[in-house]
Amino acid sequence: MKPYRQSRLKQQLFWLGLLMLVWLLCSGEAQAGAIAHRLAAFPKDLGAPVVQPATGDLVYPDWMAGTWEMTTTLVDLAAPLAPDLQTPGFESNRAFLNQPIHCQVRFVEASPLPRPGVLPQVMVQGQPPQIVSDRAFNGLNLARAYLGDGVVKRVNVDPQNPNRQVTILRGDRQLESTVTGRAIEQPDPDRFLTTEVFQQVFRGTAQPYLNQVETTTAYQRSPTTDDETAAFTADQMTAIYLSPQDPDYFQSRGQAVALYRYRLSFAA
Repeated sequence: MKPYRQSRLKQQLFWLGLLMLVWLLCSGEAQAGAIAHRLAAFPKDLGAPVVQPATGDLVYPDWMAGTWEMTTTLVDLAAPLAPDLQTPGFESNRAFLNQPIHCQVRFVEASPLPRPGVLPQVMVQGQPPQIVSDRAFNGLNLARAYLGDGVVKRVNVDPQNPNRQVTILRGDRQLESTVTGRAIEQPDPDRFLTTEVFQQVFRGTAQPYLNQVETTTAYQRSPTTDDETAAFTADQMTAIYLSPQDPDYFQSRGQAVALYRYRLSFAA
């Protein structure tokens, strides 16, 4: 592969790592209002979020169940430590500003059957089924919407760990994303907020690339949304932190080196 194509693919893979977070969400606890405060403070860096260890699947509100046409749009980005520290692909991602990307996603009933090594969802007789993200379906569709069918071969969710997702790419490359912590808030029946922290590793080059990513998302059910065609919308922030293995880790002092803001809408 030519050098400029390798550089472009690396930038695309970094972008993919940001987007895959939408579908790797799990449950947890958060101090009241902390998630909403992080979104309201953008682009101010508040430091690493307070989260709990990641276990099991995130159970979404029942109004998110179904198959949806999702539109995601990058509306703002910032590099708080530039020009001293800046992530790969940050400048090239400016080309995505205000450019809507479309793909199909779905949220499904959790299976009551346990998988090896994974605690099953608690299914109580008389209660409605629990709703979870179809991670493999959503991850594949979102990745191909950005990178193209020829770049993304498949997306695998670890059958023994729903928090680990591997995207297999052309040229024996892969992006591994593992959720390590999360938090949730549900201030009222029509709002659902989440924060996730995960480690991502890009393999397929001489030196694997590692970093830590936070995604904070606030889902809002219609009719309070401004988008009359959407069943629900979301306000999302992604923050990129250097991993301890990065030579510039101590220079960053635990601050985010890149911040991205998205608007999402989900229509039937």
